[in-house]
Amino acid sequence: MLDGVVAPPVSLAESFEDPPGLTLLGSEPQEVSRAVPQRRREFTTTRWCARRALSGLGFGPVPIPRGERGAPCWPDGVVGSLTHCEGYRAAAVARAGEVLSLGIDAEPHAPLPGDVLGAVSLPAERRRLAELAADRPAVHWDRLLFSMKESVYKTWFPLAGRWLDFDEADITIGADGTFHAELLAAHPRVPADGFTGRWHVDRGLLVTAVVLAR
Repeated sequence: MLDGVVAPPVSLAESFEDPPGLTLLGSEPQEVSRAVPQRRREFTTTRWCARRALSGLGFGPVPIPRGERGAPCWPDGVVGSLTHCEGYRAAAVARAGEVLSLGIDAEPHAPLPGDVLGAVSLPAERRRLAELAADRPAVHWDRLLFSMKESVYKTWFPLAGRWLDFDEADITIGADGTFHAELLAAHPRVPADGFTGRWHVDRGLLVTAVVLAR
C-alpha cells in the first residue's frame, strides 16, 4: 500500500494482520499494560513494523517508546511515522540527513461517520470535495481528506512541537494522487509554502503520506 505513495530514501514496513508471538522491547510493555487486547495488538504489530523499517536503514532492534502527545521516539538521526487501522499497520522511517520530516496515515476506505467532516474541514475544502465526488463518486473523499490532515499533522508536530488544528491546514486534493496542504499556522522550522503529499486507494483501504526532503 505505502509503496504507492512513498519511495526511497524512506524505508517502509507494513502488515495486514497481527502475527502471533511478537514481543515488545524496553518500556513498551508498560505503555500498553492497561490497554484492551485490540490496542495491545495494534501497538505491538506497529512497533514490529517500525523495527523492520529501521532494519532497512541498518538499525538493530530498538524500543520505540511514546513521547509527547503519543508521538513515537525514534533513534537519533531518524525521522519516522506510524499508522494503524482495521486490517493494516505500517511504519515509515528515513535518515534525518535526507528527510526533514514525514507523516503517514491509513484509514478504511469508507465514509466518515456522522458530522465528523464538518468538524475537521474548512468550507472551501468541503466545496472542493463536492466537485471531486461529482466526478469520481467511488472515492470516499471525506475520509481521504481526514487522512491527509492526519499525515500533515504527523509531519508538522516533530518540527513545530505543538498541535496543528484541523482548521489550520487547507488541503487541495488532486485527482492524480497528489495533494497540497496550505498551512494557516506558521513556525520557523516549518516550510512556509506548506506540504505536498500523495494518496492511494486499494484493498478497501486508503493511505496518505507527506515526505519533506532536505
